[in-house]
Amino acid sequence: MPDTVTAPLVYSDKYICEIFARCRVIAVVGLSDNWNRPSSFASKYMQTKGFRIIPVNPKIAATGGEILGETAYAALSDVPHRFDMVDIFRKPEAVPAIVDEAVALKEDKGISCIWMQLGVIHHEAAATAAAAGFDVVMDRCVKIEYGRLCGELAWGGINSGIITSRRRKLIA
Repeated sequence: MPDTVTAPLVYSDKYICEIFARCRVIAVVGLSDNWNRPSSFASKYMQTKGFRIIPVNPKIAATGGEILGETAYAALSDVPHRFDMVDIFRKPEAVPAIVDEAVALKEDKGISCIWMQLGVIHHEAAATAAAAGFDVVMDRCVKIEYGRLCGELAWGGINSGIITSRRRKLIA
């Protein structure tokens, strides 16, 4: 596991691939029901790739609503089944409380990864998560990383750093 406490935040492709291979159910904290928010289109993309997305949004959960066809929950502790990853789409100030909740639920829910989206960096919370045995990723988007590792970003003319004429298959 990379050093999650110090910058720069560099993660090997192998590390990210291992996370995606193992983490197939993702609780997305801060998932919006607004289709044009980054949390919504990133989660929808991951659904199309076979991942199950569990929305964690207190506002939507209060009305018994759904996001992307899945029941929304107010908190991680309200999710009644196991999930592998906590994907955080919240401001950095909110991260320590989310990580503390995930640490408390780690064994019961089977959580193995804390992922903080682009712009979300909290070194102390990352250190707490790493000390509890989580894989930790900060300042990365699951959609971008998955697409990059599968070679899909190159379809849009983006230099993914992968030189090949073959589509890569992610470790599954």
